Amino acid sequence: MSTKTKKKVNTALVHTVLLFYTVIALFPIILILINAFKSRKGIFRDPLALPTEKTFSTVGFEKVFAKSDFVLFFGNSMIVTLVSLFFILLFGAMLAWALSEYKFKGRQLLTVFMAIGIMVPIRLGTVSILELMVSLDLVNTLTALILVYIAQGLPLAIFILSEYMAQIPDELKEAARCDDVSEYSIFFHIILPLTKPAIATVAVFTMIPIWNDLWFPLILAPGEETRTLTLGVQQFIGQYTTDWNSVLASLSLAVLPVLVLYLIFSRQLIRGLTSGAVK
Repeated sequence: MSTKTKKKVNTALVHTVLLFYTVIALFPIILILINAFKSRKGIFRDPLALPTEKTFSTVGFEKVFAKSDFVLFFGNSMIVTLVSLFFILLFGAMLAWALSEYKFKGRQLLTVFMAIGIMVPIRLGTVSILELMVSLDLVNTLTALILVYIAQGLPLAIFILSEYMAQIPDELKEAARCDDVSEYSIFFHIILPLTKPAIATVAVFTMIPIWNDLWFPLILAPGEETRTLTLGVQQFIGQYTTDWNSVLASLSLAVLPVLVLYLIFSRQLIRGLTSGAVK
């Protein structure tokens, strides 16, 4: 077997494995989307079948908008996710720049502290977090969720961004300093544009856990006005009966922001993952 043939065979095997994994990863999402447009009988009769003239129905979407404050829940999730993501990226990039560029006392200790933040789940401190929010009178507010999610996302953001910033050539920074450019200008006009792939990676990896979280909204913001989308969907799930049409319709609509985020940052995400793997 020639070298070219071996390369073609290896490439075909890799593509086959990746395609198989893609099908497995996308299968639950496809299943949700298919059944969201089917009647209840159609869902239970054959959940793997595509909607037909007899089984096609949008009753789930009609119930979602008629019997729940879906727009409010969706808006709360968007506010919490976007605000948390903004401050995670901003504060994470600033601290990552400090850890990768400057040498100061306690630098190693701070790095270890951030590593512990990745290893220890924040949910272990739920009781203490709840007590803190009660003392600050922040229960049933979106501010409580935003603060918790910022604390949750910062360690991973700092770890990824600091490793990426450490690879930026020193010549660029020194040339800017020789031109009497301030450290703030170097950070915002040179460092941040060069770290777009890493920022996109952090944005995707940070947004998904926040958007899908049910634990903290249930504990810190269970009020009607502060419910997020994942918590609002629970009203269709009962102890004895579940409105599967509404549940699947809600989940279908909840997937859209994640897909939009991926489409926006897909190129930067792939660049960030591949450059990190090579380095």
